[in-house]
Amino acid sequence: MTRLLGSLLLVAAAGSFTVGAAPEASGGEARPLEEVVPAPASVAPSGSPYRITRDTRIRVDGSREARRIGEYVAGVLRPSTGYPLPVTSSGRGGIQLRLSKGPFGAEGYRLDSGAKGVTITAAKPAGLFHGVQTLRQLLPAAVEKNSVQPGPWLVAGGTITDSPRYEWRGAMLDVSRHFFTVDQVKRYVDQLALYKVNKLHLHLSDDQGWRIAVDSWPRLATYGGSTQVGGGPGGYYTKADYKEIVRYAASRYLEVVPEIDMPGHTNAALASYAELNCDGVAPPLYTGTEVGFSSLCVGKDVTYNFVDDVVRELAAITPGRYLHIGGDEAHSTSHEDYVKFMDRVQPVVAKYGKTVVGWHQLTGATPAKGALAQYWGLDDTGAEEKERVAAAARAGTGLILSPADRIYLDMKYTADTPLGLDWAGLVEVKRAYDWDPGDYLPGVPGSAVRGVEAPLWTETITKSDDVEYMAFPRLAGAAELGWSAASTHDWERYKVRLAAQAPRWEALGIDFYRSPQVPW
Repeated sequence: MTRLLGSLLLVAAAGSFTVGAAPEASGGEARPLEEVVPAPASVAPSGSPYRITRDTRIRVDGSREARRIGEYVAGVLRPSTGYPLPVTSSGRGGIQLRLSKGPFGAEGYRLDSGAKGVTITAAKPAGLFHGVQTLRQLLPAAVEKNSVQPGPWLVAGGTITDSPRYEWRGAMLDVSRHFFTVDQVKRYVDQLALYKVNKLHLHLSDDQGWRIAVDSWPRLATYGGSTQVGGGPGGYYTKADYKEIVRYAASRYLEVVPEIDMPGHTNAALASYAELNCDGVAPPLYTGTEVGFSSLCVGKDVTYNFVDDVVRELAAITPGRYLHIGGDEAHSTSHEDYVKFMDRVQPVVAKYGKTVVGWHQLTGATPAKGALAQYWGLDDTGAEEKERVAAAARAGTGLILSPADRIYLDMKYTADTPLGLDWAGLVEVKRAYDWDPGDYLPGVPGSAVRGVEAPLWTETITKSDDVEYMAFPRLAGAAELGWSAASTHDWERYKVRLAAQAPRWEALGIDFYRSPQVPW
C-alpha cells in the first residue's frame, strides 16, 4: 500500500493520457474493457491490444497537471513492470496524457486503446485522473504489486467514453468513535480513489471524542480528544495534520467535507467546557456507544460564540465548498430548540463561505438555501418522515442518499460477521448494490438527488484492516451507484465484474469480505 499511496500523489492534471510503445507479441490475454468498476457509460471493444514494454514512454502535454499525473502513472507501473517508463513531453505514441476541450464535463474522460498506444483524454484534471484509474483496472492485477512481476502488460483495444451520473460520490469515515491517524486516513483515500469516489466526509466530533484542534477552544482537542470508545487513548488532528489530509485527498481529486455534529452528539465538547452546559457542570468523558443523551445549551449566548469560533477556524483550513453540521439524533434537544439552533447556526456556515450539509433531520427545521440533507433512514422508515424529506427536496434542498440498510458500511454482512452493528439489519453485498438512488425516496424529483455516500461508523472498528473488511466489497457497489448510469445496474453482471476485483485487492493488501453471493 506504500506504493499505492505514493503513486496516487500525482493527480492534478486535466487532459488526455496515452499509453504507447511498439507493440510486441503477447503471451497472455488482455482484460476485457467491460470488466471496469464502476461501469463506464460506453464501451466499444475493437482492434488489437496495446502492450506496455521496456520502450514505452509516458508522454504528456506541457501542463504541470498532466506531468504530475504522468509521474503518478509511472509510480504505479514501474515497480511491477520493472520498466523505466520515462515521462516526456515530446514524441508520439506510448502512454500519452493530454488536456483537451471536449464533451467530458468536469470528471469525464475518453480512453482509446490500440496496438500503438493508449490515450486518455479529458477536459479537466479530475477526468484525467479517473481515466487513469480505468487504465489500472484494464491491466493485470499484478501491476499493483511492489516487486517486478512477469507480465505481459496488455491493455485491450477499443474505446471507453465515461462520465459520472452524480456529482456527489462520497464515503464517510468516523474518526470520533475510534481515532484514525493521518496515514490511516490516507490509506483509505487511496482505496476510495480507485473507484472514482470524490468526497471524503470526516466525522470529526461526537460524544466519544473531538478530533480537530481549535485554537480558540483548545481543550476540545486536548481533553475532549483524549479518549474513545472502550477507553483507549483517542487522539486528534493538529491543523497541520488536517491540512495534510486535505492536501492528500485533493491530490486524488477527493474533496474533504468536515463534520462537526451538533446540537447532539456533543458530550466531548460539553465535557471540555462546563459553560457549554445549561447547568454549568461538565459531564465526564464518555467511552460507551449510546446516542441521543447530549445537547449543546440552545439558550446560552456562549453556545453561538463557540459555534462561530469552531466554524470559522475549520472553514479557514477547508478549501472545499461544504461544512457538515450533523443534526442527527438530537433526542435531548426539544423540537423548538432544535429549530432555533439550526436557524442560528446555518447562517454562521454561510458567513464563512461554506454550504451547509446536515443529516436529514435538518429538514425538520428550515434548511438554508442551497443546503444539502443527507438521508440515512431505512427502506421502511415511516412515510411521514420520508415525505418531510421529499417536501424539502421539492422546495430546493439537495439530497445525498446514505440509506443505513443499504450502504452503511458498518452494518454486519451476516449475523456471523465479527465486526459491525446490526440495528439497521444485515447488509450483504447484493443488498448494498441492488437499489437505484434516482427513485429510492418517493416524491423526490430526480434533479434533487445530488449523489450517494457510504458512511462507516467506527464503534467496533479500530484499525485499517477493520475498515477494509467492512468497506470491501460494498464500497465498490456504492461507487458504481454514484458513477454509473442506472441502465448499467444489473446484479448478475455486476457480481462477475466485482469478483474480478479480488486479485487487485489482494495485490494491494486490502482485506475484504468474500461474500458467498459473489463468484470469486
